[in-house]
Amino acid sequence: MFEFLEIVREGKVAIVWMNRPERHNAFNAQLIAELTQAFENLGADDTVRAMVLAGRGKSFSAGADLAWMKVLGEAGFDDNLADARKLSTMLRTLAEMPKPTLARVHGAALGGGMGLAAACDICVAASTAHFATSEARFGLIPSAIGPHVLRAIGPRHASRYFLTAESIPAWKAAEIGLVHEVADAESIDICLKAQLDMLLQGGRFAQAEAKRLIRDIAGKAADEFIAEETAQRIARLRGGDEAREGLSAFLEKRPPKWSA
Repeated sequence: MFEFLEIVREGKVAIVWMNRPERHNAFNAQLIAELTQAFENLGADDTVRAMVLAGRGKSFSAGADLAWMKVLGEAGFDDNLADARKLSTMLRTLAEMPKPTLARVHGAALGGGMGLAAACDICVAASTAHFATSEARFGLIPSAIGPHVLRAIGPRHASRYFLTAESIPAWKAAEIGLVHEVADAESIDICLKAQLDMLLQGGRFAQAEAKRLIRDIAGKAADEFIAEETAQRIARLRGGDEAREGLSAFLEKRPPKWSA
C-alpha cells in the first residue's frame, strides 16, 4: 500500500522501515503522507504493542529532500504553510502515538531525521550514527522539529546545535539526552530487542497514560493543581482492570495476562 515504506510485523511489534535508500530516506510530500498514515494506523491497531522506526540503506533519514525543498522555496506562502503543517502533523502523530515508539538510528539522522528520532520515546543508535539540526546551513530553521528536539535535549543544547548546525556523533547525542542507548552497528538489534522485551512487560493502558502524563506535566511546577491532577490520575488507574491484573499477577508470582 505504500511507495516509500515497508512495514514488518514481528509478533506484537511493528517495524516501519523508511524505504527510499537512494535518497537517504529524505522527506518528500509522499513520504511525509505515508508516515502520517502509518503512525495513525498503527496507533489504532490493538494488536500492536510497540513500534520501531528504521531506515533502509546507508542512513536513517537525511531530513528534507533538498530538490523538493527548492521547489517549495519557489512556491507561495500558502503552499509552504500547507506543507509545513503536514510535517508538523506527522511528527505530532508520532510523538502522541498511544504506545511505545523506538527509533533505530544508523548513519545520518539530519534535520527532519533528527526530529523523528527525538519524537520517538526511545532512541537506540549505532555508534557510527550522527545527527544534526542542519537547517541553518540552508538559510532555514528547525521549526517543525523544534518542539520535539527541545523536549529531548533542552534549550541550552539547542542554542548551540540549532545555530552551528554541526554534526553530533552518537556518543555526544547520548550525552545531551537525544539518544538513550549506543551500540556497535552489529549489536544495535540486540540492544533494540532488550528495550522491546522490557516494554512488552508493561501494561498497554498504563504506557499510554504514562506518555500522556509526561506531555501534560513536563515543565510545570509541582503546585496544588498538578498535585491534585496526578492524584486523580493514579486513583482512576488503580481501580481499572489492567492495574488489578498487574497487581494480582505480582502477588501471585505469575506474568500478567498481557505479557503472554
